[in-house]
Amino acid sequence: MSRPNPIQWLWYALGGRLPERLRPWVLHDVTCKTWVWRHAARGTVLLGPVTILCLLIPAPLEIRLCMGGLASIVGYYFYFSYVEESCELRASKHGYAYGIARSTREAAHAEANAAARARYLAIYRPTAPAAAPTRHETAPDRLTQD
Repeated sequence: MSRPNPIQWLWYALGGRLPERLRPWVLHDVTCKTWVWRHAARGTVLLGPVTILCLLIPAPLEIRLCMGGLASIVGYYFYFSYVEESCELRASKHGYAYGIARSTREAAHAEANAAARARYLAIYRPTAPAAAPTRHETAPDRLTQD
């Protein structure tokens, strides 16, 4: 699997489409175990210039620092709010079906998730919960009168 060169990666980070030969790398990029950190790196490429621009505005240092910090906080907040959707869109831009990134990540951890669920059920749900009574079992019997 080949990787994009720095210019291609910058274009990819800004939302561009990579050549067809890098298609497997895109799927790897949005499904590997460091996919969130990779998303953070792409976000930094987008938010860095905005933050630097805030620091260059002619104003007192405190205001510039607050503006830069606030721009970074708000930018990262919104960037991470849509981390899964953004990665799915990147994969679909390169010809993969929407949802493939999430299903690939889930499949990679299916065994560990099943073991964790079994441990949880053994600790917190040791027996199967009793079936809830039906409406007819809890309603007073109106047909029989004493």
